[in-house]
Amino acid sequence: MAQFGFENDIHSILKLDMPITNAPMARWQRKASSSTTSASAALSPGKSANVSLSSSKTPNKTPGKNLKCTPSKVGGDRFIPIRNSKQMDVASFLLTKENEPMDTNNPAGASENQKAWSVTLNGYNIEEAKILHLGGKPLNAPEGYQNNLKVLYSQVTTPASTKKTRYISSIPDRILDAPELRNDFYLNLLDWSSQNILAVALHNSVYLWNATHGDITLLMKMERDEDYISSVSWTKDGNYLAIGTSDCNVQLWDVENQKRLRSMAGHTARVGSLSWNAHVLSSGSRSGHIHHHDVRVADHHIFTLTGHSQEVCGLKWSPDGRYLASGGNDNMVYVWPSVQDGNSTDGQAVRCWSEHQGAVKALAWCPWQPNILASGGGTSDRHIRIWNVNSGACISSLDTQSQISSLVFAPNYKELVSAHGYAHNNVVIWKYPSLSKVAELSGHEDRVLNLALSPDSSCVATVAGDETVRLWKSFELDPVKKKAKERMAKSTSSVIHQSIR
Repeated sequence: MAQFGFENDIHSILKLDMPITNAPMARWQRKASSSTTSASAALSPGKSANVSLSSSKTPNKTPGKNLKCTPSKVGGDRFIPIRNSKQMDVASFLLTKENEPMDTNNPAGASENQKAWSVTLNGYNIEEAKILHLGGKPLNAPEGYQNNLKVLYSQVTTPASTKKTRYISSIPDRILDAPELRNDFYLNLLDWSSQNILAVALHNSVYLWNATHGDITLLMKMERDEDYISSVSWTKDGNYLAIGTSDCNVQLWDVENQKRLRSMAGHTARVGSLSWNAHVLSSGSRSGHIHHHDVRVADHHIFTLTGHSQEVCGLKWSPDGRYLASGGNDNMVYVWPSVQDGNSTDGQAVRCWSEHQGAVKALAWCPWQPNILASGGGTSDRHIRIWNVNSGACISSLDTQSQISSLVFAPNYKELVSAHGYAHNNVVIWKYPSLSKVAELSGHEDRVLNLALSPDSSCVATVAGDETVRLWKSFELDPVKKKAKERMAKSTSSVIHQSIR
């Protein structure tokens, strides 16, 4: 009997047309059940419907994580295939914040929350990366800030750190040979004319080098070999050249026609320094005397200044023609009044300074501040001193640790250039008025004797005891500034054209 009962059980299990009571709910039944539930929920939004689903249905939450449900308005929303939980949370937060009153007591907290959300979602604060801002002042891109958006408008100018920096070459633009150049600290053997011609004195000859075309001309040569040229100086218009000699004379040459116009005597020793003020030529001698010559008249000598006890090796008229500065081997600096109508005001110096401890050959007037004078001392002093002629005060002083042989102001960048002998034999560019070092120009193998600035103030020429002339293009303007300066420049003519004889 037990055998028949077992066979009946096997048949009942294998019979397929009977309903299965313990199996999971069929797929079509689940779909029908879920659609019925959705329909009833849509028709009765205020009532809750309890639908029991099978335990095999995919859960709507990740087990073990407490995640918020997708926020939705009452009545449902459209079907979105892929949902980002973070984006939906942000959207829900912003929607709820729209209907809440603004917290006026803590605006900083709201701003910080908004910044945090923006950084989390976008990787940057979107308020700082706006291209167009309609409210308030336009946004400024902070210095050093970078992002993937291009700044189309900025309220302020470009930061200084992004401006083009000026390049100063440490190598001269050109080197010229200067054979037989006298290596004498007290002489002034170089000058650059307004017509871009460089005059260089080599022993007893004067050579002219045209910086525009590169032509070299021998202007003059002294008759006796034992004589030599001790100073040269161009007129303002660049047509005439004054030449001081060791035989106590001052010669005046017409450069265009290569003709000597006159030779003016009067000194009792070599003439080591020259300076022009319109038609008046001032010459300084080893005797310590300074003569004023009116080159328009036959009786050229009009006045003598006596103050220095030793050789006058530095002589410079101020740009406005009011003062004549002189420096000597007696370590003194004098400032003399101008000559008017052939007469000087009693021949007394306006200023007299004795602070230098060495010979004062280097003198330079500031082109943009006519009352400022710079002076440099020799080996025993080595100081650059800046003077205010009106007050007589020494504005600043700097120890250069080297003999100073020449000074010149470079107006393009408002700088001061100094030439040095022992022990550095170099050229230094200083920022004015701070006197902070901008650059050093090295290359000369012996002491630098003189400096000369080009007509456009972009280049400085140096002559040294190594018998070379070097040109340094250290002050070139950018093209925009250069064109603006050329438009503002006015053509000038000198009265010396009219009646020189």
